[in-house]
Amino acid sequence: MPSRRGDGTLVFKICFYGPSLGGKTTALEWVYHKEGLASGDMQQIQDPTGRTLFFDRVVARVSNVVFQVYTVAGQRRHKFQRQTVLKGTDAVIFTWDSLIDQWEENIWSLKELLRFYGNKLIPPAPGEPPEVPMVVLGNKRDLEGIIDISKIRQVLDTAKLTDTLIYETIAITGVNVKRGFVYAARQAVLNHYKKLSGKAIEKT
Repeated sequence: MPSRRGDGTLVFKICFYGPSLGGKTTALEWVYHKEGLASGDMQQIQDPTGRTLFFDRVVARVSNVVFQVYTVAGQRRHKFQRQTVLKGTDAVIFTWDSLIDQWEENIWSLKELLRFYGNKLIPPAPGEPPEVPMVVLGNKRDLEGIIDISKIRQVLDTAKLTDTLIYETIAITGVNVKRGFVYAARQAVLNHYKKLSGKAIEKT
């Protein structure tokens, strides 16, 4: 559920989720530095290896709507930080590390996300939107030793996330990063107004 500023502007929350070093911060940096969607300072707390310790955060604007955009710390020991950052999220961008040797880390991260938010991410019925929309970035598609996108699709289908879109991305050069972000942002807004229209119908 978005919050509202004093001037009436709606503020939605989007969260980049996924395993450590999968490209979450790199994707957010692209949105911030290259696409011109974000404003203000990008808040980052990282360790010497470049891993996010708590979260990264920027404020982005798409049309006349504002988004607070976060990444979570991907390392397994940061479970409680992730759970805290995820709270109140209106859309999730799962950044899947395409490297074959990171397969288990992706699966672990997705399972954790489903434990936290499963019912909200899974559509209540075929063709209906979930409470919280999600898009998957199949990242690092420029590297060797990567999995087929069809493998990610199989995992999502098994998890009942059959309508979840997958974008093949290269975060360091921005390939499809904006497309994935704008899709998640748009779905969050559409979900909000659909809920409002449903409430209006109930009252009449």
